[in-house]
Amino acid sequence: MAASKRRCARKRKKAPLPEASPVELPEHRLKRLRMRSMRRGIKEMDIILSRFADACLEDLDAETLDLFDGLLSENDQDLYQWVTGQVAAPEPYVGLIERIARVSAPDV
Repeated sequence: MAASKRRCARKRKKAPLPEASPVELPEHRLKRLRMRSMRRGIKEMDIILSRFADACLEDLDAETLDLFDGLLSENDQDLYQWVTGQVAAPEPYVGLIERIARVSAPDV
């Protein structure tokens, strides 16, 4: 009995975890960006950004995807004001915000 307790008390070596890939696969990146577009803090931005992601995400080049990824880190209230034109968007996002606004409200 004592021997079995000693065996259980030994620390087992954990298997090494696989290293994370330094480069995200394109399909994984698109999926991540699409999910982040749908899961926002306010419903209005869920609708606006998911509509844009569904319509345009796969056609964006790597530089614009980087910009969109950064945009998704911005505050929802700020994003909403930029997209609706209540407040001017910061310089790096101006073109992307205009494109998002056109896609999200094509009849306006």
